[in-house]
Amino acid sequence: MLIDETRDIHGVRVLVCADTGPQLANEGDANTFLSLAWEQNANLVAIPVLRLADDFFRLRTGLAGQVIQKFVNYRLRLAVVGDIDRWAAQSAPLRDFVSEANRGRDVWFIASIAELETRLLSQRS
Repeated sequence: MLIDETRDIHGVRVLVCADTGPQLANEGDANTFLSLAWEQNANLVAIPVLRLADDFFRLRTGLAGQVIQKFVNYRLRLAVVGDIDRWAAQSAPLRDFVSEANRGRDVWFIASIAELETRLLSQRS
């Protein structure tokens, strides 16, 4: 996808971020995504892994925790979209974190927007 766009997916207003654009490399960068979500009245932000710095997937840096906490504090849901296998293969704590996050409703690590659509549909039932 070339531009950020807002979609209504099964009753949830989702900001689907483009593969290119500003990187989320520190906690302050989350504000860019939060601002876009507020401008579009989105309830959920889908950020491609291509827009996340490697440190996001290195839990010891604290970046993922800081960013996720910011989203939770502002009552915005977050979906990290794409293949994270290269980071997960190197980190059991990351695999555990992703597994735990995917059990909840606020933060998901998903392979594709199609998977997001399926998850949101299943929540409607």
